Amino acid sequence: MNAQSLRKNMTKEERHLWHDFLKTYPVKFYRQRRIDNFIVDFYCNPAKLIIEIDGGQHYDEDAMQYDINRTKILTDRGIHVIRFTNLDIAQHFKEVCMEIDLCVQARLLKK
Repeated sequence: MNAQSLRKNMTKEERHLWHDFLKTYPVKFYRQRRIDNFIVDFYCNPAKLIIEIDGGQHYDEDAMQYDINRTKILTDRGIHVIRFTNLDIAQHFKEVCMEIDLCVQARLLKK
């Protein structure tokens, strides 16, 4: 799948985070953004921050190892990756948004 297709077919949790927080966040975020050979859920270039929303498919052993390797590659490029589960978005949306905001602000202050 390419990034454009993924934007059109976001999960319910991705749509919720995008439409109810990130789309109007004062620092620009992109959704389903290509970075190197990866497509990440959300990316903020000024803060060099990736937000990943993990569904159940991320919890088998192969997928977890892939995520670990992918995160290391991205981190080695100076990009910070934070992960939330679908359950986090569904049950703790306000706290997720606060954590994202704190992370963006901290990353911007480092520059």
